[in-house]
Amino acid sequence: MTLKLILMRHAKSSWDSLELDDHDRPLNARGTASAQAMGDWLRQQDHVPQAAVSSSSERTGQTFLGLGFDVPVTFTRALYHAGPEMIMQVLQEQTAASVLMLGHNPGIADFADRIVAQAPPHPRFVDYPTCATTVITFDADRWNDIGWREGQPIDFAIPREVMAG
Repeated sequence: MTLKLILMRHAKSSWDSLELDDHDRPLNARGTASAQAMGDWLRQQDHVPQAAVSSSSERTGQTFLGLGFDVPVTFTRALYHAGPEMIMQVLQEQTAASVLMLGHNPGIADFADRIVAQAPPHPRFVDYPTCATTVITFDADRWNDIGWREGQPIDFAIPREVMAG
């Protein structure tokens, strides 16, 4: 069986209201447009998830809504500014064969780098800008069976390129 992970950093957030707690910061207009564009791109590439798991932050929640996927989603505080080990733990608890995971840097970039056997040939993979998305497959039956450096990246995109194309 093949498992598919759609690993996405949240879209661009607003810094307009400095009184807001970081967890409560919403997307800005560019972030909203980027989320919609990335959702369209994922559908065009036939990368529609069966389920999603997301950080509980406002910006990740709004990113998920902007993608326009009608799939079950779990929002968890465990992914809020999580490191690679916690992201792996949350992923290994999933049951759908195709999962969208939404999180934050620096953890999401570190996780992406550690989970793939070889990084995709894109200069922005290393810094994983807002709404960057990697589609990764695994030759495994269950998420609990995957490990570091086992993923095969099959797609990588950033909103700026998707919207320009």
